[in-house]
Amino acid sequence: MTTTVCPGASPAAFPSFTSYVRAREPMLLRTARSLTPNVCDAEDLLQTALAKTYIAWERIEDHKALDGYVRRALVNTRTSQWRKRKVDEFVCEELPEPDPVPAPDPAEQQVLRDMMWRAVLRLPGRQRAMVVLRYYEDLSEAQTAEVLGVSIGTVKSAVSRALVKLREDPELCRAAAA
Repeated sequence: MTTTVCPGASPAAFPSFTSYVRAREPMLLRTARSLTPNVCDAEDLLQTALAKTYIAWERIEDHKALDGYVRRALVNTRTSQWRKRKVDEFVCEELPEPDPVPAPDPAEQQVLRDMMWRAVLRLPGRQRAMVVLRYYEDLSEAQTAEVLGVSIGTVKSAVSRALVKLREDPELCRAAAA
């Protein structure tokens, strides 16, 4: 990014401003990037904030607080841009409605739940306990570890191995293929 702050203004007018921008531009650009997802918009935002800073340069008494001043200019400028954004609305005769999604068959859902439960019951006891606590009882890894008196790492690895076994379960694989 080439910084040209105020067209027509000589960069030599405030040599301290030029040296400040050269030294702090990467950090200020990172701040601008955090305010907008587009790189080009972030550069434009920084340009605008630096132009505002340049105009106020003589009035800024504490040059140790320049980063804060420029960051505030970045945020205020971005907020103004956000408020001014144009939202187009189009009037139409008919509202576009998505195609209705058919409700799943409760009987089929129950068959899948039963198959899944049978697959969980085929797991070794310790893995089964961890899967039930994690996914049926909705406990965190830390809570599961505490209930079973094991480490969180043990819960993570055992649940990972159990999920591999469930993915490879022949009955579940047949149901997924059907």
